Amino acid sequence: MRTTLITLQQQARNNEKFTVLTCYDATFAKISEDAGIDVLLVGDSLGDVIKGDSTTLTVTLDEIIYHTQCVSSRTDKALIMSDMPFGSYQQSPQQAFANASKIIAAGAHMVKLEGGQIMAETISFLTQRGIPVCAHIGLMPQSIHQLGGYKLQGNSQQSAAILLEDAKLLEKSGAGVLLMEVVPAKLAEEITQSLSIPTIGIGAGKNCSAQVLVLHDMLGLCQGKKPRFVKNFMEGANSIQEAVTNYVQAVKSGHFPDHEHEY
Repeated sequence: MRTTLITLQQQARNNEKFTVLTCYDATFAKISEDAGIDVLLVGDSLGDVIKGDSTTLTVTLDEIIYHTQCVSSRTDKALIMSDMPFGSYQQSPQQAFANASKIIAAGAHMVKLEGGQIMAETISFLTQRGIPVCAHIGLMPQSIHQLGGYKLQGNSQQSAAILLEDAKLLEKSGAGVLLMEVVPAKLAEEITQSLSIPTIGIGAGKNCSAQVLVLHDMLGLCQGKKPRFVKNFMEGANSIQEAVTNYVQAVKSGHFPDHEHEY
């Protein structure tokens, strides 16, 4: 039975953690689903880990569509969430709908887009027309040049207040899920408690409704300096499937992330 947005929302209400992992192809989609991953994220992180670029900004709509088709071809349980790439939704709600509809047609069940209150109208436009949306705040890789680097967000009283207000507005606009990236754990907990929709954390502490990692990071394949929020689940595992299973169990039991992985 396929996981749906309603499934995730019910799990969150029952205080049951769910798991998210990036995925870009059919083989890893099947492995991850069989290991118990609830949501497969076709992330624009493919710009880094698949294409070898230094940012996500080069990822195209056609590439997201292609990888969404690959992931959807071998799955029947996990919810498939796909990133809307840079430049595919910022111009107008109409542009966002035209491109989101292509991603949904490729096999996604939900799209994810970055931005605070400026994206409220777009999220409302999409959800009113049948496209579920995961909002994304905090560190937003598509805004990396504006943010000045991969830095902790919401670490001042003013910026924390803005993120909290953004989160509430995005929920009101129709977002079904909220992802928070690289924000203080205490702030992420406050935001999670302030919303009725599930939250997904990456570098946002253990009190979110779910956790997400980039597949390659989770398998210890990240290049350069390992981000603080990453744990290598291949350590002690005899196979990739066992590593993914260990990740699922660690998230659902509340053992990941722990204090060393949060801000």
